[in-house]
Amino acid sequence: MSKLVADEKVLSYGDVLLLRSDLSILRGPLFLNDRLISFFFSHLSSSLPNPNPDRLLLVPPSISFWIANSPDPASLAAAVDPLRLHERDLVLFPVNDNPDVTVAEGGSHWSLLVYDSAAGELIHHDSIAGANRRAAMTLAGAVKVFVGDVKFVEAPTPQQRNGCDCGLFAMAISRVVCDWYCKRGNGEGERWFGDLQKAVDANKVGELRGELLRLILSMVGRK
Repeated sequence: MSKLVADEKVLSYGDVLLLRSDLSILRGPLFLNDRLISFFFSHLSSSLPNPNPDRLLLVPPSISFWIANSPDPASLAAAVDPLRLHERDLVLFPVNDNPDVTVAEGGSHWSLLVYDSAAGELIHHDSIAGANRRAAMTLAGAVKVFVGDVKFVEAPTPQQRNGCDCGLFAMAISRVVCDWYCKRGNGEGERWFGDLQKAVDANKVGELRGELLRLILSMVGRK
C-alpha cells in the first residue's frame, strides 16, 4: 500500500480520524495503534446503557500517555483538571510502554489501568503478566496526584497467546468493566473479575478484531 493510499481518511468519529492503514491493521493481524483504541473507547462510551454517564470515563490513549509522561506539573494539571477524575466512579486508562515521548505511535505493548474510587484502587490488567507493570505504575503515580493516595493492584487477567493482540485484550477488558458498571449503577459490590474470566480469552479476543473492522466498515458505508 502506498503512503498516499495508507493516509487516506476513511472515517471521522467524534475526535477520532481513522485512516485506510487502520483497516489494514485490523485485517493484519498487527499491533493496534492509538487511533483504533481511541475509536473503540469513544464508540463504547457513546453506546453504553449507562445510568450514570458522568461517573464513568474512558480516557483516550494520547491523554493517558500525556498524564504518565508530562514533565510540567502546571501543564498537566491544566489538561487533567477538566477530566474531573476525583468525581468519577470508574476511570479507564490505556497503558502503553513507549519510553520515548518524542516518538508518536511508539511502544510495543498495551494494558489497562482502572481507577475504582469505591475501592480506593488503581487496578492493572495486563495480558502479558508483568510486561507493563513499570509503565502502569508510572501512570498510577501521576493519577494519584488527582485522586489521592489509592492502592495499586495487579489483577487477574486472561493472557494473550501472540505478540500483537494486547490492544484487543485492553479493549475487550474495557468492555467487560463498562458492562459490569452499567449493570450495577454505582459500581459497588462484587468486582468485574468473575465476568472477565468468563467473557475474555484468546479466542474471543481474536474475534474482536473482525468485529471492530466490520463496525468501522458499516459506518464508512453509511457516510
